[in-house]
Amino acid sequence: MSKSSNYDEAIISRGIAVLESEGSAVMDLRERVGEAFVKAVNLIASSGGKLVITGMGKSGSIGRKLSGTFASTGTPSFFMHPAESIHGDLGMLTADDIVLALSNSGETEEIVRILPAIARIGARMISLVGRAESTLAQYSEVVLDVAVKEEACPLGLAPTTSTTAALAMGDALALAVMEVRNFTSEDYALRHPGGTLGRRLLMLVSDVMRSGDAIAVVSENATVMEAMFAITKSGAGASCVVDQDGKLAGIVTDGDIRRSILNDEKALTKTVSGIMTRDPRVIAPDRLATEGLRAMEYKGKLIGEIAVVEDGKPVGVLMLKDLVSVGLV
Repeated sequence: MSKSSNYDEAIISRGIAVLESEGSAVMDLRERVGEAFVKAVNLIASSGGKLVITGMGKSGSIGRKLSGTFASTGTPSFFMHPAESIHGDLGMLTADDIVLALSNSGETEEIVRILPAIARIGARMISLVGRAESTLAQYSEVVLDVAVKEEACPLGLAPTTSTTAALAMGDALALAVMEVRNFTSEDYALRHPGGTLGRRLLMLVSDVMRSGDAIAVVSENATVMEAMFAITKSGAGASCVVDQDGKLAGIVTDGDIRRSILNDEKALTKTVSGIMTRDPRVIAPDRLATEGLRAMEYKGKLIGEIAVVEDGKPVGVLMLKDLVSVGLV
């Protein structure tokens, strides 16, 4: 076997060993999800304040991630750097808040220094800690044990397995709190308006539809040529056709016009009512844009545009290409 092959096998072996070590540590945490975990969940869920997460170094990196997870799943949260907090950032903390502190040793100097101040402020504390007899654990109302047998680091020095265990327990805590809060996908979307889920659950037809000069509207008595000009001017792909009361009577597309001209060279001078689609598919402006997308489905295909109607009158046009441009298709 070549030297290169031995080197590659050593790399693969180390990768597998790290995954096994960290995976095993996470699975071991199942035995520690009990009364303390329930108390921590209820403490966070019933709090009238925010969840303030703190940690130093790699634990701080995990804490920042957990703060984002809590915030996006219904628990207002922010990260407080322990070194900055001793120079004024403790002013962010109130007696209504819950502090979630991360430290594998439980003796991290920057965290230990702020524990008396947190106690005086009156904030209640939960810790994710690797040593139940540590200073941090003694200051905590709830202690969640995330101790690991060893780090995945071959030197036993770099925080690896211990930070993975803290992250996994923190995620379990966040999602259990989310469930207690009856947090829904709609709630999640409100906190992620820029994401695909947010767009699907929050974007209305009125947010996407074309209106005003961007839609074509002609009367039933208009000629096919007038409808063609109206469509061209608006830049749309169809024109709404209205009756004498201004209510939607049908819709005519540029495709309808082209086909009519191919079938009849005099089609342009005839009235649009002869080629329009009567009782077309429509959607109200206050409906979700995704409902408009579903309304466009016809015989396994998608219609290019549908009329947006309010009180029977066209107020806009919902176009498939606009739904594509905002990421709904």
